[in-house]
Amino acid sequence: MPEIVLDSYRPYAPSSPAADWAIRLTRCLAGLAMFGAGISLIIEAHLGAAPWDVFHQGLAELTGISVGNVIVVVGLLLLLLWIPLQQRPGVGTILNALEIGITVDLIMPLIPSTDLLVVRVLYLTAGMVVVAIGSGLYIGSGLGAGPRDGLMMGLGKLGLSVRLARTAIEITVLVAGVLLGGTVGVGTLAFTFGIGPLVQIFLPRLALPPRKTPSAVPA
Repeated sequence: MPEIVLDSYRPYAPSSPAADWAIRLTRCLAGLAMFGAGISLIIEAHLGAAPWDVFHQGLAELTGISVGNVIVVVGLLLLLLWIPLQQRPGVGTILNALEIGITVDLIMPLIPSTDLLVVRVLYLTAGMVVVAIGSGLYIGSGLGAGPRDGLMMGLGKLGLSVRLARTAIEITVLVAGVLLGGTVGVGTLAFTFGIGPLVQIFLPRLALPPRKTPSAVPA
């Protein structure tokens, strides 16, 4: 996960631990919904999806399952890999595995299909911005890494640099997705090289201070 450097001018003083929990959960849920909506826009642009979504598309083509359901199944299967890597999921981890895929299946049918290139470019651009804002909200809530980020961090614990682990994972799923029939194009390149800088813009502005007891849930 990206390093979070908070904006110093944003006060954050919840009235109680329960209020802090409610705020974080709300931001996490909103962020994951935005993430799913952004993915839907990018896929509907038909200009090439992000590497993981190329893989999801390919599996959907192979199995006949919806893209959203594939995202959910892959996320849950990735959590099994956390066990040997000794990664501990949080509430946000479970929500990530479930909510993004559900949102994709809900949002994609609502996005008008178009052959107009200018509209498809707008879909792609808007999708990347929405994904970046959603990432800032859900990562910044501090409720746990997503299944894919946790896999990256777990491999880092085995001695791989985070950069190498992330690159290896992205290349692997991209190649697998292409072989399965996923869509690759200029959007894939745009997402690969553009999402990092976009998240870096929004994450510091949307992140909350770290929780004192990240795994605790107020009674």
